[in-house]
Amino acid sequence: MLIIMAVNFYTVRVVLDVLGVTDYGIYNLVASFVMILAFLNSTLTSGTQRFLTFELGKEDFVKLKHTFSTAVIIHFILAIIILIFGETIGLWFLYEKMNIPIERFDAAFWAYQFAIFSTMITVMQVPYNALIIAHERMHIFAYISIVEAILKLLVVYLLLIVSTDKLISYAIFMFITSILIASFYRIYTIKNYKESHFEFVFDKKIMKSMMQFSGWNLFGSIAWILMNYGINVLLSIFFSPAIVASRAISMQVNTAIFSLVGNFRTAVNPQIIKMFSSENNNEMKKISLISARYTFYLALILVLPIYFEIDTLLGIWLVDIPLWTIEFCKLILIFSLIQTFDMSFGILFQAIGKMKENQILSGGVYLLVLPLSYILFSFYNLDPRIVFYVQIAAVIIVSFVVKIILLNKIANIRYSEYLYRIILPIIKVIFSVVILVFFVHLLKLNFILNIFSIIFIVLLSIFVFDFTKDMKYKTLDMLKIKIKQYRR
Repeated sequence: MLIIMAVNFYTVRVVLDVLGVTDYGIYNLVASFVMILAFLNSTLTSGTQRFLTFELGKEDFVKLKHTFSTAVIIHFILAIIILIFGETIGLWFLYEKMNIPIERFDAAFWAYQFAIFSTMITVMQVPYNALIIAHERMHIFAYISIVEAILKLLVVYLLLIVSTDKLISYAIFMFITSILIASFYRIYTIKNYKESHFEFVFDKKIMKSMMQFSGWNLFGSIAWILMNYGINVLLSIFFSPAIVASRAISMQVNTAIFSLVGNFRTAVNPQIIKMFSSENNNEMKKISLISARYTFYLALILVLPIYFEIDTLLGIWLVDIPLWTIEFCKLILIFSLIQTFDMSFGILFQAIGKMKENQILSGGVYLLVLPLSYILFSFYNLDPRIVFYVQIAAVIIVSFVVKIILLNKIANIRYSEYLYRIILPIIKVIFSVVILVFFVHLLKLNFILNIFSIIFIVLLSIFVFDFTKDMKYKTLDMLKIKIKQYRR
């Protein structure tokens, strides 16, 4: 995973240098707008994963096969809808609203077209990826991620040698990459799971259940997509593509770090759904609370050293650092660290099948981010950081007000239980980390030592203030065995 992260960072460095800040901003702008058009995909993705995992847990092969085939048809229809909207409303917005230099409009048009095609491929691939997740074959994602990293390196090489327009060439190469990656997943799934052998079975009952389940998720998905991808479009209205490029870079940093956190959640989530399907509710709640705490700890281990050393890291990574990039990176890391409290419990509501209140309340808060940011830009002429401040305020409200109330109401997790199992252990760890990191900074260590010192401090604080006595003894015994083996 670390190698893949390194490859991704390297490819961004070269692509940014070859395309330039403006073209890199344009590509991310049109890609963000296409993602907004594909808002239904994220809604149906969670629904597809939930229903496939649920049927697998019940060991109903016939129902599982019908569910998969129905999902394939639904996602094909969705891909066509994206194409229609993209070539009508999307084109109008591209020409009339986006702040793109006139001389780059033709290149932006073709980048937009291939972004639509890439998104259609991704949408139609959802049922196959969901089936892999349902079977908990997470190592497949790791293997194909390596292949994807190699393909990105090839894209970088081709981008350096082609003589045609770099932005158009990059969009074409990324489209081809998406086709190849989707093909690898599809071949593996068809070869290993009989239920993935598509039959033209359109079960209206299954479709109705999936759409009803996804219906309440739709509102939350729209809010989430507008908050994340809509911000790029908003920034393009008030600022230049260079500012969009800066936010895109911060998103790359954030995605690279939180892909590890996402992989952890991907491994845990199917277990929570299967426990509910087997009516093991107490164990489901226990794992939900423990996994939420350790999701935050994993994010803290990754975020903290990068937050304090982001200036040096960006200087090593990029040839030239665009304006506001350092500030954007720090703010988005704070947002994502807090957001782990939100992301950890969404799957619990999905497993139970009670998503209405969560989606309305959480989605309602997130939906306010874009209009509030627009108002602040329009009337107060503020700098682009304001969108991140609004995002952080929103995620604090969702994570520490909305989620805690709903966990008590829907999942029967008492406030005291949440306090003692999540909040208090985390406060102890954070308090310890803040004090120790403060003293480390007084030492003025070099870049490498500072990063490893911060990581060690976080791990030590978790060990001291979170681990039970039994966990501490097991950890120490394991370390002793490893040390003995190393000495031999």
